[in-house]
Amino acid sequence: MELRENISMAVRTLLNYRLRTALTMLGIVIGNASVITMVGIGQGAQRLAEDEFATLGPNTLFVVPGSQRERRTTFELPQTLVLADAEAIASQVPAVDLVAPQLVAQRVITRLGRNVNHQVIGTTPEFLAVRSFAIDQGRFLTTEDLSRNARIAVLGSETAERLFGFEAPLGQRVRVGNVSFEVVGVMAAKGSAFGENQDEAVYLPLTTMANQVTGNTSPYGTQVTFISIRARDERSVNAAQFQIENLLRIRHKITGDDDFGVQTQQDILGIVTRVTGGLTLMLVAIAAISLLVGGIGVMNIMLVSVTERTQEIGLRKALGAKANQILTQFLIEAVIVSAIGGLLGTVIGAGGVTLLAMTTPLKSTVSPVAVVIAVTVSGGIGLFFGVIPARRAAQLDPIVALRSL
Repeated sequence: MELRENISMAVRTLLNYRLRTALTMLGIVIGNASVITMVGIGQGAQRLAEDEFATLGPNTLFVVPGSQRERRTTFELPQTLVLADAEAIASQVPAVDLVAPQLVAQRVITRLGRNVNHQVIGTTPEFLAVRSFAIDQGRFLTTEDLSRNARIAVLGSETAERLFGFEAPLGQRVRVGNVSFEVVGVMAAKGSAFGENQDEAVYLPLTTMANQVTGNTSPYGTQVTFISIRARDERSVNAAQFQIENLLRIRHKITGDDDFGVQTQQDILGIVTRVTGGLTLMLVAIAAISLLVGGIGVMNIMLVSVTERTQEIGLRKALGAKANQILTQFLIEAVIVSAIGGLLGTVIGAGGVTLLAMTTPLKSTVSPVAVVIAVTVSGGIGLFFGVIPARRAAQLDPIVALRSL
């Protein structure tokens, strides 16, 4: 019964000072909303990355140039991979199904005064199957196109739209740098991956790209930027990685550090997961500062409340109220303020996460764990920061308090 009376008295007191109560809650509301929203953003970014990698297929590998140290510390990687490496992998590695080498460069693509600066990719016919792309119009590259250095191009969907608008691009010509190419196909829309819009690209035969667009600069053959590989099945990925590494070490006559790296989808996804997880923790830590500030606000307002209610406290103690009863009442007020603020913050945070999911590519969802932690922490903060003013109220001398009447 006494607890119910204390709660009832605390509620009446808070309602009598609505503005002060609302301002006290504000810090807690902002803190809870921030924590829940930041967790939602972090988890949404992680799910987006996982979905993008899932489009590659579970049995996809990439061979990239440069040693592990160089890939971590430099932007301009040495061109240590050549077309002959890709051909050797395709013919000599049993666990590999398809191989698609790629030579990538940024070039201006022109058509009748319309210019776009997009990625140009020299590749082979296997690219479609290895990277899970599809053709929307026309055809893709063929083995014959590579053997005769054909000046033909396949456009990404957005590149075709920007250069041709509503015109049919097939059979038309575009210029890549200073070289003219006939458009023979348009890719189906693919979307973004790894921060790159995959629909803003032009695909050329790898040999044409090396000989007529970028220039063949490697003394060991046609250089490639990286090699995309599809293992025979998901169970063959580890075997394929091991076999590719051994083959390239022999081909490159390596006795020290590898001048290449073989990365599986899971390797890359693990790196991205660690990065997004770290960013999520950082965002949550920043948002948690708001909860701390909100707790300090609760303490400050409660201290002011103790000062304003000195006469009330003195009168209650003179009528027989014990110090524990005074302490309990002020703690209840602090916890009520923090709990209600936590619930309001949860509602606002959940709304923010839902809005993000509706308006951005992030697949954000409200984390039940984040909600429970945020509400629990906000209630705990109210209890913790309410102790000092509550103890001060409980320790007031009733005679001193009544002298101010």
